This record gives sequence, structure tokens and C-alpha cells, in this order.
Amino acid sequence: MAIISLTTDFGEKDHFAGAIKGAIYSETEDVKIVDISHSVSPFNVQEAAYILKNAYKNFPKGSIHVYGVDSERHPENRHIAVLLDDHYFVGADNGVVSLVAGERIPEKIVEINIYNDLDTIFPSMDVFVKVACHIARGGTLEVVGKPIAELKSLKTFIPIVNTEQDLVTGHVIYVDNYGNVVTNISRQLFENIRKGRDFELYARNYRFEKIYNKYSDIVNFAVEKPKRDDDGRRLAVFNSAGYVELAIYRSNLETVGGASSLLGLSYRDVVTIRFL
Repeated sequence: MAIISLTTDFGEKDHFAGAIKGAIYSETEDVKIVDISHSVSPFNVQEAAYILKNAYKNFPKGSIHVYGVDSERHPENRHIAVLLDDHYFVGADNGVVSLVAGERIPEKIVEINIYNDLDTIFPSMDVFVKVACHIARGGTLEVVGKPIAELKSLKTFIPIVNTEQDLVTGHVIYVDNYGNVVTNISRQLFENIRKGRDFELYARNYRFEKIYNKYSDIVNFAVEKPKRDDDGRRLAVFNSAGYVELAIYRSNLETVGGASSLLGLSYRDVVTIRFL
């Protein structure tokens, strides 16, 4: 049975997510639908890419991933279906798939051309669902689109390394449910540039001199628990996705707050690492 995942900025209040699921089942009942997220910030392709990139790899090969973020079709935002890493991605060519792909080269890319006289303001349901269900039934990409050579790339979201190789400038790309702030600086890039040197990480007026491998590394377990004062401490950590993340240990957005609110960081804010 084919799997179709959904990643959108539709939220939970409106009918859109439910309507898409109904449309999928109307096209084919022999399918499983998995919600990855419907809480992507509106039109935030970087956030959608981060969520999808870290979720899709846990699905079986051959899964179909529909992403409905910034999906309106116009001359600068064509619709595509892509075979990448033995997974299918259906959505707009707005940078999401190129960010998911990273250095990997897609096996196939087609520009969807099944519109005929269709003029829709809801392409996620009227176009992407039809393509996803076609693939789920065993159809090929060539039937729903014409091959194209490359994807739209978002170079502005790539960290910048200076010519002296001692400064990396990145940005906040995601704020998670705990208020933790994820940057676009990967562990691999960090280690490649570091070469064993000490460093200082700066985010607004805050400085970090260490990046932990897990959140609890900040705790000194040799100290008796009643004497510890670790909750609410700020730290930098390599998260499970392999990116530098700024966090508040055991944060609670309803009480003490998270890194985003307490450090005053939000989407696209600058984070720098200087190697000494």
C-alpha cells in the first residue's frame, strides 16, 4: 500500500487539510495518508524544507511526499514532481526540494503539465493530489509532466564562510515547539572549518564557547539533584538533524520561555561562529 505524506502551512482550524485527505481517498482508497505537519509558518519554504528533510528519510522507499507551502502557480513558481533518494516529492518549485536534496542529485524532475483548462487557487488539492495518486497507482512521472534539468535553488540560505576560513555566518531557519532555535550551520560544515580550533558562537549579545552533543551534557550529574540549578540555562547543541541549535535546558514556553523568546531570536536572525 502506497504512503502519501502531507506537509503544509494550512493549520488545523480550516478545512484545507481535511479536504486534501478526502480528495486523495476519492482518487484511490488503497493508500495510507501520514500528516508530517500542517503547522509550517505561512509561505515559509525554509521551514517546510527543514521539517520535510528530517522526516522523509524515516519513511519507506517509494513514499510520496506532497508539500503545500507557497504553492500558487505563476511564471516564477512552476509545479514539479521529483524522484529523489527513492522518494517522490510533489509541490511547487520554490526551493523546498532543492533544500531537501542538499548535495544529492534527483533521479528525475518533471514540470507538471496536467492542467488543461484548470485554473485553481488550491493546487495542493486540484493538482498535487492527482499527481500523487497517479504515482501511488504505479504511474510514471513522464505521464504527468515534461522532464526539466534542475530545481530552483535558494542560495541565500547557505551559510557564508569568509576567505580566511575563520568566520561562519549563518541564520536561524527554524524555531521548534520548545522554542529551540535551529540554525543552518551543519555539524559537518562546523567540523570542516574548525580543524580543532577553539571558537566563539554569537547570537545577538549572547556568547557560547561550547557546543554539546546532547541537551543533558550541560548537567553535572556528580552534584546532588536538589543542589543543581540547570533548568533554564542556555546552551548550544548539535541537534538530531545535525545542525547547530540554541536551546534553554528543559524549557517550557508557558512558564520560563524558550531560546527564541529569552534570547530574542527569530527566523532569519544572524548567528556567527568565529574560530580562534
